[in-house]
Amino acid sequence: MTPVMGRLLRTRLRGQKGFTLIEMMIVVNILGILMLVAMPAYMSMRGRAEDGANKGNVRSVLPLIDAYFQDNNSYSGMTLAGLQTTYDQGLEVSKYALASVSDTTYCIQSPATVGSHTWRKNGPGALFEKDHC
Repeated sequence: MTPVMGRLLRTRLRGQKGFTLIEMMIVVNILGILMLVAMPAYMSMRGRAEDGANKGNVRSVLPLIDAYFQDNNSYSGMTLAGLQTTYDQGLEVSKYALASVSDTTYCIQSPATVGSHTWRKNGPGALFEKDHC
């Protein structure tokens, strides 16, 4: 290598700033590994939040159902639209599904569509269940 070429090469190398391709690949790999670790925790947290929200939705409509029973001495004829009209105009009926309504029992679930985070209460004496009506 000639002295002029060596000087030119040293000058060019000193003036370069930034990351090499190898350094960028290492950073991308580290970020990928961090995402692989964080995603399961995020998905678990999101599932627990959906469960809590749906369980809370079912719990919030129970006083209306109890009020209906107190007024009519039966669950027969109970509908979500009727609960909304008579007891709570703020009730968002799209969040719930009401099924198996008879004189002595009912089944209320949230959300209205069946999914992996659906919660129900199948009658007045039943516990909350992670299931659909």
